[in-house]
Amino acid sequence: MIASLLYFHPVLKGQKISQSDITQFNGMAKEIVDYRAENNDEEPYWTGASFSGMPAYQVSAYYPHDYVRSLDRLLRFLPRPADYTFLYFLSFFVLMMALKVEWRLAILGSLSFGFSTYLIIIFVPGHNAKAHAIAYMPLVLAGVLWVFKRRYVLGFIVTGLAMALEIYTNHIQMTYYLGFCLLILGIVQLINAIKEKILPTFIKQAAVIIAAVFLGIGANASRLMATKEYADYSTRGKSELTIKPDGSKKEATRGLDKAYITQYSYSKLETFNLFVPRYMGGGTFEKLGDDSNFYKLIKKRAGKKVADDYSEQVLTYWGDQPIVEAPAYIGAVIFFLFFLGIFLVKGRLKQWLVAATIFSILLSWGRNFEGLTNFFIDYIPLYNKFRAVSSIQVIAELCVPILGVLALKEFFSSSISKKEKRKALEKAVFGFGGLIVFGFLLAHIFATFEGIRDNNYKDLPGLIDALIADRKSILLFDTLRSLGFVVATGAVLWFLLNKKLKQHIAVILVASFILVDLISVDRKYVSEKEFKPAKRIEKPFTASSADKLILQDTSHFRVGNFIGNPMEDGSTSYFHQSIGGYHAAKMGRYNELFDYQIAKNNMEVLNMLNTKYFIVENKQRQPQAQVNPDANGNAWFVDKVLTVTSANEEIKALDSLNTKTIAVLNVNKFNEVGNLTFDKDSTATIELIEYDLNKLIYKSNTQKEQFAVFSEIYYKDGWNTYINGQLQPHYQVNYVLRGMKVPVGENEIIFKFEPKVIQQGGFISIASYLILIVVTIGWFFYDEKKKKKNRMANQTANV
Repeated sequence: MIASLLYFHPVLKGQKISQSDITQFNGMAKEIVDYRAENNDEEPYWTGASFSGMPAYQVSAYYPHDYVRSLDRLLRFLPRPADYTFLYFLSFFVLMMALKVEWRLAILGSLSFGFSTYLIIIFVPGHNAKAHAIAYMPLVLAGVLWVFKRRYVLGFIVTGLAMALEIYTNHIQMTYYLGFCLLILGIVQLINAIKEKILPTFIKQAAVIIAAVFLGIGANASRLMATKEYADYSTRGKSELTIKPDGSKKEATRGLDKAYITQYSYSKLETFNLFVPRYMGGGTFEKLGDDSNFYKLIKKRAGKKVADDYSEQVLTYWGDQPIVEAPAYIGAVIFFLFFLGIFLVKGRLKQWLVAATIFSILLSWGRNFEGLTNFFIDYIPLYNKFRAVSSIQVIAELCVPILGVLALKEFFSSSISKKEKRKALEKAVFGFGGLIVFGFLLAHIFATFEGIRDNNYKDLPGLIDALIADRKSILLFDTLRSLGFVVATGAVLWFLLNKKLKQHIAVILVASFILVDLISVDRKYVSEKEFKPAKRIEKPFTASSADKLILQDTSHFRVGNFIGNPMEDGSTSYFHQSIGGYHAAKMGRYNELFDYQIAKNNMEVLNMLNTKYFIVENKQRQPQAQVNPDANGNAWFVDKVLTVTSANEEIKALDSLNTKTIAVLNVNKFNEVGNLTFDKDSTATIELIEYDLNKLIYKSNTQKEQFAVFSEIYYKDGWNTYINGQLQPHYQVNYVLRGMKVPVGENEIIFKFEPKVIQQGGFISIASYLILIVVTIGWFFYDEKKKKKNRMANQTANV
């Protein structure tokens, strides 16, 4: 708690960290939050504020019987983001207890894990769910290791609860990567069981772990079932289209595009920044001082003021990732201890930790290690559902400090000879120190130190050369820095070995090196300057004059904000029903509608989405509201239904479709649709009379059967239609909208969002909790009874 609050001390003054993704989330979630406040915390599970409507499962949703949420809130009692760092430390400390590490070394390990630069830097963009998921990883490992140490009851309950907490964080990608780490541990344990001929014991242990994991998963059944259901409709699901927006052939995929998945790939050289912080220049932008070549050249050419301004944010990064907030620095000291562990620690734990670390580094190379990456994308289930392959390095972030602490544990142990310790220390110092020097030489031999954005500086002759010189200087400085920490740590351990230092002094010194090493890097990227007054964070958007004008209209409509990319804009959703939004897992068909039609300025498509207002820039570059008089409204009757037999035909039909008079429907998806010919009733009317997030009520009046189109997004698994109280079918039309036959006469048409997964998942959740509790209590009393029986038998034998 102290470490968390000291680092993020502005939270003690009531300030909050400014997070770009969370700011966008606040825009996306506002309609849901307001709905809860107005409806006694009732959950809508649908939001109309973003992307013309989507399930709220991946935006903000609370589920029935979600008791793990209460447990998580109990653990995260500190202000954000100190709550997450506290979880980092606490969870890792429990893992150290499972490994029987004494408390001082456990604290040292917890600090080295929690202050790892990647785990701190993810707070700036607002990757809270990722941090949340990473924080519970050590706790899951603790439970699993207790089972493998035959502490079955403790291991079972900890694994079950930790997995429930892990799944609750709702960052499936991180949990998926944890699965690889557990799988590698399981393989190592299996090989050992076969060698030692204790396979039945391993099977029992695996069964206990699998049962606990499944109960942890079951506790989150509603969340997972809803996510799985939505995933099939999202950009993570399979696209039905086989053509690109320009009409050319598109490669068929069952997940994300390979180029998109591997966009953030570590280069092989970039791996060195795990222990040399700015090996590749640091973050995309760094501040350079007045002693830099960059600064001196600008000062010489344009003066001190210009040099001061331009040197605040310089493109120092020379890797090929699109953007890097900061290097994923694990730490020179803890990585040195990891190397010491390779030479000093024996047995299965070392094999697992080294194998998992290497595995994560190889996969983090992505497109730079194409054979392995393509194999995983093509053949390993779910791997193609996640982007940013470099983030699999979280496994290394976890494994390196574990082995580092185990190395210290063994070094302090009396069971290992002084000679063996000395040999291991020498190998670690020269091996790891040599690796650092090797990395420095590799960069100078094979790299040009040129960045992908260097063209930004091409207009000033000599500036790129000056920048390259600075990049080389940064590499030299940080290489010497890491070498210094290695030598200092090695010296402390050497003095300890030769009894010139006491053990507790050595622990304090090594812990100090770790903290200085990590925090000095962390604070370059995350410091008190990232914090703002709470009011500014809680209300991140201010209504512009355009917003205020639109808000005067109380009817139901949508807004298209074309200042920037609508598909990466959560701010408009804060005030209006937006055709855009900000989310990594948009609905797949809607994303395609944007790429294939809206991006081409197809006004008919905007009209069918009931886009009544556009926000654009005026001549003074200020937001301006424009009324679209041609918006189709909330619902309308069409003259004709055009039938097609494929998604390609469906999306292409929108190229020239008059959406007010014609609807397009893929009959291959709706074989039961029946007769679609009808006589147009020019007097027919249909209007929306009540709008709610999970219920819409329309009134219609027709003299003949008609076909209505609704400007609402079609989502099969949840929305039901009732005409005069009777359940009736509706269909997907115009690629993303709803359409249905409307009978003769006056009718009340009600759309209700009634997702079955919520109720079904709630039942599974409560059952999982009960089983977890009952089995744990029953097992505990069974063990106690067995122990008592054994004690009595021993007493009888002694008598």
